[in-house]
Parts: sequence; C-alpha cells; structure tokens
Amino acid sequence: MKIAIGADHAGYRLKDVVVPFLESLGHEIQDFGWHNEQSVDYPDFAQQVCNQVVAGEVERGILICGTGIGMSIAANKIPGIRCALTHDLFSAKATREHNDTNVLALGERVIGPGVAQEIIRVWLETPFSEGERHIGRIGKVKSLEDKYSTHP
Repeated sequence: MKIAIGADHAGYRLKDVVVPFLESLGHEIQDFGWHNEQSVDYPDFAQQVCNQVVAGEVERGILICGTGIGMSIAANKIPGIRCALTHDLFSAKATREHNDTNVLALGERVIGPGVAQEIIRVWLETPFSEGERHIGRIGKVKSLEDKYSTHP
C-alpha cells in the first residue's frame, strides 16, 4: 500500500520510528517531513499528506503532531478526507470498520512508539465493513461536507 506521512516538530521523532516500521510491513512511503524540532505549522503537513490521499496518489495518510488534535482538525477541513485521531486499538479498528477513514492522526506526546505501531497495524489491516448503515452514515457526512465547503 502507498502511504503518505507527515509530522510537525512535535511529532517527527515518532514519525522517524513509524516510517521504517511501515516499510518493514512492505508499504511504500511518501515522507512529507518534518525532520527536527525547529517549530513549523502542522496545517502545512496535513495539507500535503491529505492532498496526496484526495488525488489518489496514495491509499492512506498518517499525520503526527504532539497530540494529534491539530493535525486531525486540519485534515478534516479538506474535502474527501475522513481523519481519525486514535490512541487505542479499539478506536483504530472501529474507525476503519465504521467510518472508512483514509487518514490517521497520532499524538507523539500521548502514546509511545510501540502503541503507535500496533494502532497503525490494526488501522491498516482492518477493512471497511460495508454494512448499509455505515455507508449511509458516511454518505450523510459527505453531504455535510458538500453543503459547507466550497470546491474550487
């Protein structure tokens, strides 16, 4: 699977652990940075990663900042993105089964590398449960997105 990944200054250390982990699982990674603790703005990285997902250049995206909150908020402003902030295995599985998320947000200051790797593994391996109720709900989310966003 092709995966885009991005992190700000508060998430780059976890990203630097996650990238080789993803590669060891056989995934192709597009790394949009960041690579040190010089302060940068998380929306810039969310936009780069999410643009790749929306354009179909990659199948999924992973965003990492200090808490994951800022990245998830920024990502969900982009039409076509369903980003989930996840810090536990149950949520990682549910967000794929029920919400068909295409971007995962993580917080380096909230979870450690081992937990992050297991969350990512579960999130990548869990298929969308295409039950009618879930498809209908995702359709309603898309309707909200269409109603309240402006498309170029």
